[in-house]
Amino acid sequence: MFSQPYLDLPPLKSASGSVALPGSKSISNRVLLLAALSEGQTWVHDLLDSDDTQVMLNALEQLGCHLIKEQHSVRITGLGGSLKNTAELTLFLGNAGTAMRPLCAALSLLGANVSMTGVQRMYERPIKDLVSALEQIGARIEYLQEPGFPPLRLQRSNIKINGPIRVRGDVSSQFLTALLLALPLVSQDSDIHIEVVGELISKPYIEITLNLLAQFGVQVQRDEWRTFTITKGSKYISPGAIHIESDASSASYFIAAAALSEGTEVLKIQGIGAHSIQGDIRFVEAARLMGAQITMGPQHLEIKANQRQLRGIDLDCNHIPDAAMTLVMMALFAKGETHLRNIGSWRVKETDRISAMAKECRKLGAVVEEGPDWLRIQPIEASQWRAASVHTYDDHRMAMCFSLAAFNPNAQTIRIEDPRCVGKTFPNYFETLFNLVQTQGDVIPVICIDGPTASGKGTLASKVAERLGFHYLDSGALYRLSAFLATEHGIELALTQESAIVDLVSKLSLRFEGPLIFIDDREISQLIRSEEVGMNASKVSAMPMLRAALIDLQRSFKCLPGLVADGRDMASVIFPGSKLKIYLTADALTRAKRRHKQLISMGITANIDNLYEDLKARDERDMTRLVAPLKPAADALLLDNSDLSIEQSVEWVLNWWQSKNIA
Repeated sequence: MFSQPYLDLPPLKSASGSVALPGSKSISNRVLLLAALSEGQTWVHDLLDSDDTQVMLNALEQLGCHLIKEQHSVRITGLGGSLKNTAELTLFLGNAGTAMRPLCAALSLLGANVSMTGVQRMYERPIKDLVSALEQIGARIEYLQEPGFPPLRLQRSNIKINGPIRVRGDVSSQFLTALLLALPLVSQDSDIHIEVVGELISKPYIEITLNLLAQFGVQVQRDEWRTFTITKGSKYISPGAIHIESDASSASYFIAAAALSEGTEVLKIQGIGAHSIQGDIRFVEAARLMGAQITMGPQHLEIKANQRQLRGIDLDCNHIPDAAMTLVMMALFAKGETHLRNIGSWRVKETDRISAMAKECRKLGAVVEEGPDWLRIQPIEASQWRAASVHTYDDHRMAMCFSLAAFNPNAQTIRIEDPRCVGKTFPNYFETLFNLVQTQGDVIPVICIDGPTASGKGTLASKVAERLGFHYLDSGALYRLSAFLATEHGIELALTQESAIVDLVSKLSLRFEGPLIFIDDREISQLIRSEEVGMNASKVSAMPMLRAALIDLQRSFKCLPGLVADGRDMASVIFPGSKLKIYLTADALTRAKRRHKQLISMGITANIDNLYEDLKARDERDMTRLVAPLKPAADALLLDNSDLSIEQSVEWVLNWWQSKNIA
C-alpha cells in the first residue's frame, strides 16, 4: 500500500483486463463476529485484509477467541455465547463502524466490562440510538466524552426483555444490524421483537445481516421493514466454513472506470455477480441507467468501454448508500444533470460525504448543489476540467471515487491527498487500478536524477520515489550487473568482447523489489555494490552496443503512476522528455569523504586519498567518453548537495516537483 502523503494521477484513457477484488467489508466483519459468538470452529475464507477487519480481529483475540491465520483465511474458535476473558479491557476500534456498533451490542449482552475507543472521527459518529435501545433492556453504557458518541464504557448489567425493543432506523442501519447480531444471545426464554422507528434506510445492509444470520443457524422473521422477530431458543451454530464474496462497493469504481474508457476493450470483474447477497450489486442497475454497458454472470461482471457516452439520472439511492458515491463521479462526465436523493446517511459516515463530495467536485470545475439528503450535479464541459488536489478526509471512499477524475478529457493531473486511507477497505486499490488502466506513455511522469559517481543520486532517487509512490530505476545497477556477470563468466571487459557481454545480458530475467535486485530469482544486490564492480561498470557503460541493448530495458520501467530514475544520462538520453531533471554537483572531495564514511561504517578499510583520486579519474573518464558522456541535460536543474543532508535534498526535489504540478 502507498505510504506517501499524496499521490499524483496522470490523465488516464481506458481500463481493461481482469480483476479479482478483495472481500466485502460489510460481510467480513459480520462473519467474524458471528463466528466469534458461535460454538465450534469456523474457517473464514477470502477474508478482507484491511484496517477495519484487523481491528475486529484484534478485539476478538482480546475477548478470548483463538485465531489461526493462513493467508486470506482465518480459523476462529468461537466463544459459544460466553466470554472467555472477563477481565476489564480496552478495545481500540479505529474508525470501523462495522466493529464498534455490533460489538457494543454483543458485549453489553455478554456482560463485558469493556472500554471501546477509536480515532477522533469515530467520536463524531453517532451511537445514541443504539445505546438507547440497549438501555431499554438493562444495559449499562457510559459515554466517556460527548453524550451520544463514542468512546464508551460497558459495565456488567442484568439484561431483562419485557417487551419490544425500539430502535431508530433513519440514521444508520448499523444500529438495527447490531441488535440483530446480538439479541440471539439472550433469546433462550422468549421471542424477541425489534420495532423500527422511522423509515429504515440502507435496507440492503439489513438483508446482508439476515442472510448471514441464517447461515449461522438463526432465522429472523420480519414484518415489512417495521418489526423483526428473533425466535425463542435461537442459537448460533458454526457453518464450519464460509467464503467472503468480493466487495460490491469496490466493484463500482472499476465499473465506472470501464464506462469512462475510450476504445472498445472489456473489463472483467471476478468474484461478484448476480448471485451476490450485497445490496450494492444494484449499482449495476444505476450504472446501466447512466448508459454503462454491463453483462452480469453468476460470479462475474463484464463492462464494455463506453466512449464516455453517459447520461444524467434522477435516482433514489437508499438501496446503494455506499456505491452511490461513484455515481457522483460518473455524473461529472455525463450529458445532463444528475440528482441523487435519499442519501442522508452519508453525513454520518467516515466523513460528511455529502458536503465532502460537493466541495471536492467543485475543485474540478463542477457545479454541485447539496441538500440535507441530496446532491445535484452538473457535468463538466470537456475543456473546463481543472487540475485539483483532492482532500480525502481520512475516508477511503473519497480517495477511490476521486481517482476516477483522472479519466477527465482535459488531460489534467489529479492529486489524491492521503492515499493511505484506502487501507480501511482496499489497501491495494491504487496498485490494482494501475494494473488495469492505460494511458499515453508521454503523460506518465518521470523524474531523472543524474550525477557523477558517489553523488548520492541513488539514495536520493529511491527516497523521492518512496515519497511519491513512484517506481524506482537504478540504472547504474544495470551496468554494474553487466560488469559483474561478465567477470563472473570470464569475459574480458573490452570492446572486442562487447557482443559476448550483450548476449549474456540479453538473456537475463531481471526484477527490482524495493532495494533488492534479482536475476533469475538470484538476489545480487550486495554482490554488485563493491568498488571493483563500480569501476568495471564505468568501463562497460562506454560500450555502445551494450548501452543500446539496455535502453529499451530502462525505458520499460516507465509505468503508472510514475518513475524516478537515477544515473548519468537518464535526462539526456533515456528519458529526454522527462518532466523534472535534476543534476547533482557535489565536488569530488565531498563525494570521496561520503564514500569513505560509508565504507568505514560497513567495516571496510578505505583510504580517503585513494578514493578521491579514483573519483577524479572516473569523472574524467565518464565526462570524456564518446558515448553518452557525463554532463547535465540542457534543461536540468543543478543541485549542489555538498552541504545538504539526504532529507534536505529530498525536500528540494519535492518542492521542484510541486512547482511543476498542482499548487
